[in-house]
Amino acid sequence: MTLVDKVGQGAGTFPDDLVDMGYVSGVFGVRGWVKVVADTQYADSLLDYEVWWLGRDGDYKPYTVVDSNIQPKNLNAQLEGINDRDVAFALKGCKVAVPRSLMPVPEEGEYYWSDLMGLQVVNLQGESMGTVDHLLSTGANDVLVVRDEKQERLIPFVKSVVTQVELESRTIRVDWGLDY
Repeated sequence: MTLVDKVGQGAGTFPDDLVDMGYVSGVFGVRGWVKVVADTQYADSLLDYEVWWLGRDGDYKPYTVVDSNIQPKNLNAQLEGINDRDVAFALKGCKVAVPRSLMPVPEEGEYYWSDLMGLQVVNLQGESMGTVDHLLSTGANDVLVVRDEKQERLIPFVKSVVTQVELESRTIRVDWGLDY
């Protein structure tokens, strides 16, 4: 893993391949636990990583997870060195990231959301629809939020619509009209 020196931003050195996996939404209890909303398929998959990198505005600091519990939509965690509610509250709004190099390799036809961000979306007629800004999870399926200079489009990330994902050329091909 390559490290990037961010001395000017006060963070020291951190991995250059951090992927945001959620955020600190608040505190849990009075002993310094944080409440985390995970942007992962299963909230507890964040617990596969012993160290989380918390930060905002590109300034990250590592925290070791020493204890945790799982809630239906999020999880609560005790981070090493955070034993006070006020200190934990100061972390509210921080992104929770892990190094991409530690993440499992996705199966054939599976993608991490972070891999899809910024990809150009083109329909079967060769018309550019914009780039992937972010994704939404609807419960039934994921949705690509695609933006160009004029509008935002919501495109279901399902096999019948997304015909090809080409990470090398940074392109997603879709069976979707400009007027949908």
